[in-house]
Amino acid sequence: MSFEVMQRGTVREVFLAFLGLGLTSFGGPVAHIGYFRTEFVERRHWLSDADYADIVALCQFLPGPASSQVGLALGKLRAGYWGALAAWAAFTLPSVILLLIFAWGLASIGGAESGLLHGLKIAALAVVAQAVWSMGKSLVPDRGRFIVASLTAIAVLAIPSNLTQVAAIALALGLGMMMAPRAMPEPTPQIRPSVGRDWPWLGLFVLGLVALPLLATLTGSPDLRLADSLYRTGSLVFGGGHVVLPLLEGELVGPGLIDRETFLAGYGAAQAVPGPLFSFAAYAGAMLYGPPSGLWGATIALVAIYLPSAFLVFGTLGYWQALKHQPRLRGGLSLANAAVVGLLVAALYTPVFTSAVMGPRDAALAIAAYAALTALKLPPWLVVVLCALAGWALAQIS
Repeated sequence: MSFEVMQRGTVREVFLAFLGLGLTSFGGPVAHIGYFRTEFVERRHWLSDADYADIVALCQFLPGPASSQVGLALGKLRAGYWGALAAWAAFTLPSVILLLIFAWGLASIGGAESGLLHGLKIAALAVVAQAVWSMGKSLVPDRGRFIVASLTAIAVLAIPSNLTQVAAIALALGLGMMMAPRAMPEPTPQIRPSVGRDWPWLGLFVLGLVALPLLATLTGSPDLRLADSLYRTGSLVFGGGHVVLPLLEGELVGPGLIDRETFLAGYGAAQAVPGPLFSFAAYAGAMLYGPPSGLWGATIALVAIYLPSAFLVFGTLGYWQALKHQPRLRGGLSLANAAVVGLLVAALYTPVFTSAVMGPRDAALAIAAYAALTALKLPPWLVVVLCALAGWALAQIS
């Protein structure tokens, strides 16, 4: 089966299939991709293993949340663009609703001062540490990529700014493409006929990167400034959902739009809900100090951070059979992913470690949480709940 002859279905069918996953898919993007394969390859027979692997490969190659992009691709192939929207909404909105409930509950108890929320920050430390370790093993396997990761971490810690983060990823991508072997690409199947209609989506992706900052500067609109920040973040997240933490921290905490404690507490809470980690953007938008905030801020943040993913998936799905064999692109992505690991190493220290660990008890709880994730293999949501309760208990006896 090829993409263009995949059996068509209905928007309702797509929505209900993804809603079940949005309510039950704990464990992060790697687990989500496994759930999708079980549901759509083994149980529903929407497509073959080979076609599913091709879609996953494309979404790993593109910046953005891989599991959500796989959902967008599956929804589009099954029921067109409305199917893609249905897949995204059904998979994403359950976690968004849960995080907004948490945000409003957090506001009602007077901010991020309680022991429960300090426990959530410690849980975030353990989760990010696990992500750094697992990503490092797979994405930094040799000396060259270790050097790239190390230099990125050093640069981001020494010169903390959004520009440093962006420049590190861009330089690694360019260097990898220049250093890639000049081997001829492998012969590929004929590109599907619809590619001529796909390129405008790539134009929209570039237009968003250019027009949003210009409009935000010209108008001074806080709505457009937020949209620009989140759109840029969604365009730069290589390597998995955890990379959204340092990028959003630079865009929102650095300029003082949200305080670090509230930001990290929400990131910890995001580990305890099903669905994609990018839903954290809705929480951050809702908790901003000034307008836009609340439901409107959450909506802008959520739409803006996901738009680049939609544009890229729709624009490249038809070209992927030709692109996936290009050695230069693969070489660039290899070094870009190593830079991403360095970015996460820097974020593990600041803001995560520096905000969560205030003394020996916090360090002990963080080590216990990390051991629970890695050695005991407890699910992240359970570790988050246990950390929150432990944080509350420590606050009562201190």
